[in-house]
Parts: sequence; C-alpha cells; structure tokens
Amino acid sequence: MQSDYLEYDAIGLAELVKRGEVSARELLDTAIAHAEAANPAINAIVLKDYDAARRRAARIEAGANGTDALADGPLAGVPFLVKDLGAAVAGLRMTFGSRHYRHYVPAEDAPVVTRFRAAGLNIFGKTSASELGQMPYTEPELFGACRNPWSLDHTPGGSSGGAGAAVAAGIVPLAHASDGGGSIRIPASCCGLFGLKPSRSRQPASNLAPPPGALGVDLAVSRSVRDSALTLDLIAGDPALAPGAPGTFLAAVREPFDHAERRNFALNVALITDPMFAFSLTPEVLAAVDDAAALVASLGHRVEPVALPVDFAAARDAFLMLWSIVAEQSVLKADDITGTTPRRQDFEVATWAMAHIGRKFGERNLSSALDVQQRITAQLADLMTRYDVILCATLAAAPVKIGELKPSPTERLQMRAVTAMPMEALMRKLLMEASNKAFAWAGCTELFNLTGQPSMSVPLMWNARGLPIGVQFAARDGDDALLLRLAAQLEAARPWFGRRPPLLQARGPMPRV
Repeated sequence: MQSDYLEYDAIGLAELVKRGEVSARELLDTAIAHAEAANPAINAIVLKDYDAARRRAARIEAGANGTDALADGPLAGVPFLVKDLGAAVAGLRMTFGSRHYRHYVPAEDAPVVTRFRAAGLNIFGKTSASELGQMPYTEPELFGACRNPWSLDHTPGGSSGGAGAAVAAGIVPLAHASDGGGSIRIPASCCGLFGLKPSRSRQPASNLAPPPGALGVDLAVSRSVRDSALTLDLIAGDPALAPGAPGTFLAAVREPFDHAERRNFALNVALITDPMFAFSLTPEVLAAVDDAAALVASLGHRVEPVALPVDFAAARDAFLMLWSIVAEQSVLKADDITGTTPRRQDFEVATWAMAHIGRKFGERNLSSALDVQQRITAQLADLMTRYDVILCATLAAAPVKIGELKPSPTERLQMRAVTAMPMEALMRKLLMEASNKAFAWAGCTELFNLTGQPSMSVPLMWNARGLPIGVQFAARDGDDALLLRLAAQLEAARPWFGRRPPLLQARGPMPRV
C-alpha cells in the first residue's frame, strides 16, 4: 500500500506497521528523506543517528513475531527526534546548545528516553535548542538559527524550537520537548502545533534531584492531541494499563461528545486577558483569545472574564531568581557534568551573565523566591476551586523575526561588564532590562511553571500573514486528562491537522510509504 506519510499522526503510523502495511525501515527512510529535504532550510536537526536507527528498524521488523519486546510497543517503528537538552540518550552527544558541552556524551538514557524506547519509538536524531534552554527562541551560536517552516524569517520559538520546526515541517509527527518556562507551549504556538506541559507530578522518577522550584517537565510537541495523550501515558501513566484502556490519558481524548455528553462536560472557564509577565497583548493575540472564548462557549462551556489574583511583579522576580540559579548550576558548575572547567568563551554572553546573576543573588534570595512560588501556587489553587480551566494567551504576539530578541551590541558589552565587575546594582539593572525584552513577547507561560499546573497551547488561529497564534489553557494540578479532553473537543470543532506550512507546499512530491 502506498500512503502519504503526512496524512498520519504517530499513532496512525504505528497502526500501519502493526498491520504490516508498511515496515519500520520504510517509515524511517521516509522520515530521513523529509529531514534531508527540509533541514537545510530550517536547521532543526543538529545530530543525525541514521545508522543506529536503521539497525533498530531491522530489529523491530525481526521482532514482529513476538521475539522482541521493542516491536510490541504502542509506537513501534515510529521515527522520533529527541531535544538536544536535558534528556540524555546513551552514546549520543548532548550539547545543550552550548560550546562547552559539544563533546559531552552521556553514558545512560534519561528516564524519559528509556520510556520512549520501550514504546518502540525509533530515535534517529536530536533537535536544536537555545543554549541551556535559556531563551524563548532557538538561535544557539553553536548551531545557528533554527527557522519556522511557516516563515523562514521567523522563529519557531524556544527552547524546543528544533522540535517544533521538525514536526511542522513534516519530518516527524511527534517530537520530544521540555518546558521550564514555556518551551513546549511557545514552539507549539509559533509552529501551529499542539503542546501540553503536563503537571509537575507527571514525570518519571529520576536519580537526579530537581533544581530549585522544579520548573521543568518533559513531553512533546505533536500534530494531534491523541499523540500527546499517549505520550503522557508512556512517561507518566500506569504501565499495567494497555494503551487506550479506561483510566488512561488516551482514553480521555477518545470519549465521544454527543449532545447528551456535552451537558456532562460543561466546564467553568476563567477568561484572562492580563498579559501576565508581558506588558501588553497585541490586537491579533487578543482577537485569538476572544475567538477561542467564543468557540469554547459554543461548545457548551461557561466562560467568565476574571482577573488573576496574582502579584505578577513578585511572581516574575521569583521566576527569574529560580531561572538564574539553574543557569549557575549548568554553567559555573558545568565541570560536575563534563569534567572540564567552564570558560567564558565557551558560553554565550547572555547565558554567562545569567549564571553570574544566579551566583550573586541565588543563595541569598532562594528562600524568598520559593515562598513567593508557594504563595502563588496557593492563590491559583484557590481560583481553581471555582473554575475548571483558565483560558489566556500563549504568547503576547505572533512569532518574531529571527534575531529580533538577541542581545544588541550594547547589551552584549553590558553583559560582559557585569560579569567582569559584578556590582549588584548593575546586575539587577541588566537582569531587568534583559528579561523585559524576552517577557515582552514570551511572558504568558511562566506562571504555570511556577504553580506546576498542566497547561497547553492549542493552534486555533493563523494571522493575516499566515503565522500561527496559539491559545493557552490551564487546569488544576493533576487535571491533565480534563485538559486533554478539552483539547480533543477543540480539535474536532476546528481541525488543524491538515494545515501545512509554505515550506511543505513548496517542497513538491516526497517519498510515500
């Protein structure tokens, strides 16, 4: 059978393999062909592992008779990409987008990668990320800018920009991503994809202690809601339950929505138009939020405008302090991982400066930042006793152009100066100015990393220039299934799976599977 690779999500491709309509090797070869065609334009894949993936594909095919558990995974044979940051893949270089780490090769898989492998996902490369995940765009000096398939002049977001660009470009239907301040939801919004940041508690156990505040989580960006639901089952669900069994996240998105069922699934939705850490929302983003509110109301949910009971200035300061401490650990203590003394020339100037801010203020202000985090978490938990879901913007504006948010020459000089002469007043001024620049565009996601709530970006609108604008929804801590169910309802009401960026339309015919 000849099928269009792009017509299937990950679950659909796995079903083709299970039915014997296509082989794991044919799927991999198709994904590689798409990668080789698209990557020169978008620069999303920074490490290729094609030969090892071909060997795994052969193993999956040989084990289809029941002799190899790898072939029995729910996504057996589906080509997959892992973000080049945080999620270690044994034997594969992990650079964190940084010159310092460019030769670092982990000896063991991260727990999340172990679960990806057990599901049968065939890892054939790694995707670009901003250096150490510090920025909401993906332009690491080590690899160069990653570009958005919807417009090559614009960013795919960050820090999981390579994952977002690869999925939007049709290389894979699903790719690993992680989110410490918006890094799943931002690329999802920029690239017209679905992106769920799961609850903080929905992460596999690890021997490594989480950094202060535990802001980060792993999951994926995907073209379909059900792919993200299954991925959450794989990394956080009950392994005794079969995929799609009652009680799974996948089952939650498969429930029907007839007229009677709609009455039982009527949510109280808090509509938030506050820009949160940003300063204002552009008119087209406000229009996207209003449009989403109207769509949600048309589906039988109750929508009510609400003001969040949060001191955003305090929340922002707490987030930045926790963020700077993570930078200090990753940069100034990098020798704990690589065995090599960190040097200024091996890190980008903004990353090096943030690490020194963490060193200057971190230990002194950590307790206060954690107190603010706890207070805000309690305030949002109280709000969520009255509402099931929050509806708000994912980003304050549409995707920005490549280079727009990078430090200017003057800002770079200031960053070098404060690390050479770490005067407290100057460091605080630099932190405020640099964060203002990032938050002005990407200041709507961090709140839910502080609280640990599940939140998602849903691709419901494209602007007049053809750029995607995602809309964000958040639920109570642990209510990931409810959020996924709402996403599935929105996906059915306004399908986005078939929308393809200009890069795909211009590429012409590709190999079929």
